[in-house]
Amino acid sequence: MATLPFASRLSPDSKEKLAHFLKIYAAHRPAVQRLLNLTFIGYILGATYVGLSGSMTSSKKEHPKKGKGGSGGKSERVAVDALFFQRLAKILRIVIPGIRSKEALLLFMHSSLLVFRTAISLYVAALDGKIVASLVRAQPLQFFYNILRWLLVAIPATWTNSWLSYIQNKLAIAYRTRLTQEVMKQYLGTEGQGTDGKVYYKLANLDDRIKNPDQMITHDIQRFSSHLASMYANLAKPILDVILYNYQLSQNVGAEGVMGLTFFVQLSAMLLRYMTPPFGMYTALSAQMAGSLRHTHSRLVEFAEEIAFMKGETTEKMLIEREYASLIAHENNVLQRRWWFGCVEEGIIKWLWGSFGLALCAIPVFFKLPGDIRAVDLGGRTEGFVTNRRLLLSSSDAFGRVMYSYKDLSELAGYTARVSLLLDTMQDVRNGKFDKALVNSATKEDNSLTLKGRGEVIESEDIQFENVPIVTPNGDVLVKSLSFHIKPGQNLLIVGPNGCGKSSLFRILGGLWPVYGGVVHKPSASQFILIPQRPYLPLGTLRDQIIYPHSKVEMTKRGITDDDLSRILAVVEMGHIVEREGGWDASKEWREALSGGDQQKIAWTRLFYHNPKYAVLDEATSLVPTEMEGMMMEYAAKLNITLLTVSHRPSLWKYHAVILHYDGQGGYVFTKLDAEKRLALQEEKQNLETKLLEVPKMKARLAELRTLTG
Repeated sequence: MATLPFASRLSPDSKEKLAHFLKIYAAHRPAVQRLLNLTFIGYILGATYVGLSGSMTSSKKEHPKKGKGGSGGKSERVAVDALFFQRLAKILRIVIPGIRSKEALLLFMHSSLLVFRTAISLYVAALDGKIVASLVRAQPLQFFYNILRWLLVAIPATWTNSWLSYIQNKLAIAYRTRLTQEVMKQYLGTEGQGTDGKVYYKLANLDDRIKNPDQMITHDIQRFSSHLASMYANLAKPILDVILYNYQLSQNVGAEGVMGLTFFVQLSAMLLRYMTPPFGMYTALSAQMAGSLRHTHSRLVEFAEEIAFMKGETTEKMLIEREYASLIAHENNVLQRRWWFGCVEEGIIKWLWGSFGLALCAIPVFFKLPGDIRAVDLGGRTEGFVTNRRLLLSSSDAFGRVMYSYKDLSELAGYTARVSLLLDTMQDVRNGKFDKALVNSATKEDNSLTLKGRGEVIESEDIQFENVPIVTPNGDVLVKSLSFHIKPGQNLLIVGPNGCGKSSLFRILGGLWPVYGGVVHKPSASQFILIPQRPYLPLGTLRDQIIYPHSKVEMTKRGITDDDLSRILAVVEMGHIVEREGGWDASKEWREALSGGDQQKIAWTRLFYHNPKYAVLDEATSLVPTEMEGMMMEYAAKLNITLLTVSHRPSLWKYHAVILHYDGQGGYVFTKLDAEKRLALQEEKQNLETKLLEVPKMKARLAELRTLTG
């Protein structure tokens, strides 16, 4: 029986009762031990779930500051709470689509290796004690035999650790691949979306919630996948270790001591949890500010020419340095918080818990446990202490990793919030729900009613607008009700001052902007091709510039050859470019290799290659000679392409049948275009303006002559 220090001060009757109690306890101790072990396992699992669910920190609000590149300036909680688990569950259904998927198989392999590594650790802990015991007992043969066992167990141990790292990295790549494929399917896909897709466009132009989707798709998804893959090992393995190590420890020192140790550890863990900074919020804010810095740099590259002409280097440098300074200030603040929290964390986990553990390991040395009949010689005590110490260190390390995992889980919550924001925003955009900052005029009663409405789009051969309002994404109503009708073959000329709604009309026709009222009859978006003033030239070969977005295989399937492309180039007098640039398969940065006029000609060859029903021309001939402009217009008419043209060039009037003239005040005129009459009126107008310019000079001369003649 255990000898208790205070037993000598008890009365004989009390001693008898105590001895009787200890006798009964010793008889039932195995059942008590099992009950305590089960209670301990349930407690560890429950405490881990409750702790990680954020209930311990529910009173600590974690709101990121307003900023660019993230949630459009809205404050949103980022924490390890029910919302985080809800978001994570949604993403997990994407990255692990089924129990028979590759990811599920990798996860099963990873779990099996984790269990195997824990079993090896238990074996090594016992072997460690045997090695030390053989030294204390001076048994050389037993010592070298245990050393041999140590070397042999190193083989599966090192194999397991290497495989764990390999499988974890494979999991991260598999998660990233699944998630990237799903995001790109929504971002650039059109299947089953009912809104002609174009999420990439609408995300950038019709919604303010995400300023830098490129960073989210590349950086944030990669970080999320890596954190998710490591999170399983950093959480599941320590929990398993805590349970198994403490179970084995309870067999050696008694479950009572383990439960007492758990009580003190949990009290200190609650203190540590309360002092943990909101690392999830910090991670989300860091990613957001990094995205804002990248966005500022990308704007500098995009508008380099204008900035260079305006000598805006100093201003741009100041803007970039301001974004960088904000990011560095935030990172320094986080670094300082990590520093002091690391001091507190190590002091509690390593030193305070270590002292608790030493006291626990000493129990079998100073006290004889009820029902323990093992030998108590010096070697046995040494073996038991070393084994228990090894188990305790492993258990303490595992429990510490559970505590550390909350910090990792907080960072995972930050990346989960970012990825979830991307998925949710794309879903809203596909459903026609936009979050855009509106102009002041949008709050007016009639404009507000217009923005709440939704029009109807009907597919047809003609283009007809019936009482359709022209509204920009920020709620500016340019035209309250637009009505016109054109048939195939009726080229439409659109004129008016800047900002009156000329380009807005094209975006509605292309399905890029929503219809807020009325009825729009139009062909499908695939029947339109846009040629802007500065056309898009993709990365690729010279051939790709003409057939975009087709590939060479698709071109061949249509029965078109390179010779056919050469004939198209001849129409715009660019047949020499193939030889000049090194052949059809030459690849260059074509925006740099071609002049502005040549770029517009290439865009026209793309139009002739695709031969759609309608072509939208937005100052598409502004950089080519008038003669070439006429040739391209006539060839488009030969291909029966109906042109919708925005241009201020009078030379184009004769190629159009009708005109839509905006006055810039919300009004418009739609009528037939008599090119000869309009040119005559234009010439008369210019003549009168020229004569009127001479009037002040004539008046001044008249006054001078009157003075001279007295």
